[in-house]
Amino acid sequence: MKHADDVAAQVRRLADPRPALTVGTLAWVVATVVVLVAGDRWSAALPVCVAGIIVGLLGSALFLVQRRAARRGHRGAQVGLN
Repeated sequence: MKHADDVAAQVRRLADPRPALTVGTLAWVVATVVVLVAGDRWSAALPVCVAGIIVGLLGSALFLVQRRAARRGHRGAQVGLN
């Protein structure tokens, strides 16, 4: 049987959005490079790839702003982003 500390550590690790944001944004960067190398064949997908990168960067920025607010103890900040 797992101890409560082990379970809490696993939940914190799985709830961390940083790996998902990083992997998702890097996947869009790779897709953008593939579309640029492919040329005219996939040129219609370029705006979608760029939008994916922008959304990933905005999500990362939002997470960092919320985490900073939570660490400072602001009243409207999310809880558990330490």
